[in-house]
Amino acid sequence: MVRVVERDVAARHQPAGPPRRRHTQRVPVALSLPAVAGMAFLVLPLAGLVVRAPWATLWQRLTEPGALTALRLSLQTATVATVLCLVLGVPLAWLLARVEFPGRRVVRALVTVPLVLPPVVGGVALLLVFGRKGLLGAWLDATFGVTLPFTTTGVVVAEAFVAMPFLVIAVEGALRGADTRFEEAAATLGAGRWTTFTHVTLPLVAPGIAAGGVLCWARALGEFGATITFAGNYPGITQTMPLAVYQTMEGGDLSGAVVLSLILLAVSVTILAALRDKWITQG
Repeated sequence: MVRVVERDVAARHQPAGPPRRRHTQRVPVALSLPAVAGMAFLVLPLAGLVVRAPWATLWQRLTEPGALTALRLSLQTATVATVLCLVLGVPLAWLLARVEFPGRRVVRALVTVPLVLPPVVGGVALLLVFGRKGLLGAWLDATFGVTLPFTTTGVVVAEAFVAMPFLVIAVEGALRGADTRFEEAAATLGAGRWTTFTHVTLPLVAPGIAAGGVLCWARALGEFGATITFAGNYPGITQTMPLAVYQTMEGGDLSGAVVLSLILLAVSVTILAALRDKWITQG
């Protein structure tokens, strides 16, 4: 027994040898070819935008008032929609991850419905609820004089409706992966549920919340179907960048549509790339 311990101690004090070379495995052709094809399938359309862009008149088109107004409205509504999703979605994700209640699976399935629902159908559903004659819209109009369809607020509602599931799924996953012993320790020290949530749980899952927020914002920025159905397409009021691209394309101005698409692409890629290394990879 003593000899075994001595050998173990001696082995631990032996100088470390040169680092082992990582064995590089050959990637099977059956996997590499579909992977390359999938990458090309995703990248080629984006490359087409860059190749077909009217570079000679790009700056002139970029500074047109209509493009800047649509870009400003897109950034504002996507940001407000993300804040709304954070306020409502984080408690919902906590409820799904931490509380056992009847019908939890049904609730989780309902939360993910907007992910697979055609956005136009989502817009119709929003009209039936928040329209002037909708289930809640009639009451809002009669009681407070608030009308949501075909307004900038309606754009925010439509974007939040389609983007919130991304946030809820990301935050619920982060909550399920978090170590609950810290919350249990806080509870044994006398902390209430709200104090534990704000001082222990939220810091633990902050990277997950940030990652979900980024995905939510990106989805809201690119929202089209629910927005045009529920909020319409009015320049300066409800016309976001995707709607401006659609209108320009319908007007036969392909070069203008390419320029607007490039703006949206550049903004999305820049923000996602800037936040990815800091937040998403930590989630």
